[in-house]
Amino acid sequence: MTEQGSAKATYTASELLAVMASRLMKDGQIVFAGIGVPLLAATLAQRFFAPHLTILFEGGTIGPFIVPGELPPSTNEQRCTRRSNMVLPITDVLLLLQRGYVDVGFMGGAQIDRFGNLNSSFIGDSANPKIRLPGTGGGNDISSLTNMIVAMKHEKRRFVADVDFITSPGWIKGGRSREERGLPQGGLWRVVTDLAIMGFDDDTHEMKVLALHPGVTPEMVQENTGFKLLFDRKIETTEPPRLEELEALRNLDPERVYTA
Repeated sequence: MTEQGSAKATYTASELLAVMASRLMKDGQIVFAGIGVPLLAATLAQRFFAPHLTILFEGGTIGPFIVPGELPPSTNEQRCTRRSNMVLPITDVLLLLQRGYVDVGFMGGAQIDRFGNLNSSFIGDSANPKIRLPGTGGGNDISSLTNMIVAMKHEKRRFVADVDFITSPGWIKGGRSREERGLPQGGLWRVVTDLAIMGFDDDTHEMKVLALHPGVTPEMVQENTGFKLLFDRKIETTEPPRLEELEALRNLDPERVYTA
């Protein structure tokens, strides 16, 4: 288990992702969250500063209560429905996306490119892929219709010039290409990694570094990226995870299923 430390706390890369992503959410938002770090981040936000944050699962659950130590392994598992407000058919919960009721989509992926396109389908050639991945699920719907947050480890093999397949569209080819392809709303908003927090340029929609985590340099981020990054004029430094945030995460996931 790789850990990063500060004078106050020691934490894993996955814990860092969950904490940093949680801080991007706002009270009252409706968040379409995947399992793993996205779910931990949304739940952490609820516990600390966004009690009226509503979590939606692809399986149809609206407003679940996540029981510490009993994290669901998928969005279709019964633990997703604990004390929920409503359980809908999957087609109906995806319809909420189309009607514009969801504020933020939140998931990860195997690859991401400079325009925020995500690949969770396969690695390599489509006719003979090296690796087959889980596929889209509701990923295409979520990224097509919401403002997206993506959380993933920052590695050159993940941050590639061109994804092998666009499972979930970001800004497509940049500029106005997303809108021109029939997706006038939503788009990739933030990318959270264990090195930095990125956004996208307002005009070109190329990935831009907005903040660095403590001890990380711009050179380190660029070295771990397979394309040329933009850097904001004033790059901030994030606040390290606080002890109370880490304690809450470890209470939620005591076996370190998602935070190892």
